[in-house]
This record gives sequence, C-alpha cells and structure tokens, in this order.
Amino acid sequence: MRTLNAYLSFKDSAREAMNLYQSVLGGSLQITTFADFPQMPHDEAEADHVMHAELRTDDGLVLMGSDTPDSVPFAPQSGVSVSLGGDDEAAMRAAWDALAEGGTVTMPLEPPAWGGLFGMLVDRFGTAWMITVDAPTS
Repeated sequence: MRTLNAYLSFKDSAREAMNLYQSVLGGSLQITTFADFPQMPHDEAEADHVMHAELRTDDGLVLMGSDTPDSVPFAPQSGVSVSLGGDDEAAMRAAWDALAEGGTVTMPLEPPAWGGLFGMLVDRFGTAWMITVDAPTS
C-alpha cells in the first residue's frame, strides 16, 4: 500500500489553517506541538507551534501541515495547488466560500468548457486551491 498526501508548510499559522480546513472538509484533526516531543531540540518560544497536523476525513481525504521553526528557512507555498472536487454543488460552494474568505480569488467559480464548475483561489494562509464541482451525469 502507498499513499500520497499534501503536506503544507506555514509560518506560525498551521493550527489556525488546519482548523479552517477541518471546518471545511470535516473529519478528525490530530495536532502535535514541538512541546509534545521534548527530546527534539526546539526553541521554547515555539513550543506550542505545530510540529505535525493531520486531517483525515471519513471519505478518505488526508491533508497534513506544520509550522516552520525559525531555525529553518521558510518559503511561502508556490507552484502547487490543493485540488478539491465533488459532485455535491452546495457542499462544494460552501467549501469555496469558506476558503475564499480573507483570501484571493484568482479564477471565479464558474462553468468551464468541460462542464460543471471550476475556480481557483489562494486562501488567507497562502494555500492555493482548485475547486471543481463535477458536471451532473445523466
């Protein structure tokens, strides 16, 4: 068995971001801090920062993230998007609205040439999202 999951890096906002993503996607969120592993070297000022967060939904989605310690160079996310799709238009629009709040819409959620709905945004934490509402099948 293999898995492939998105792992997002944040600068001091992983907890807030992952809580937002849980509110959007549902599921179970597990968060460990640097203080939870005292044997690992860390700056005491960053003890409550997120060392690892893992969001798992009942339908199999997994999203992970962490805060980047000051001792490690931080580069904002670039060149990668998290893609979220589904066929429940109301749920997908709700996800769009929640992720867009305080963020930047780069392509409105509108019908593309291939059907359904598609849009792109960068949320307030700097994560790029592509949202797809599948075209109805008849």
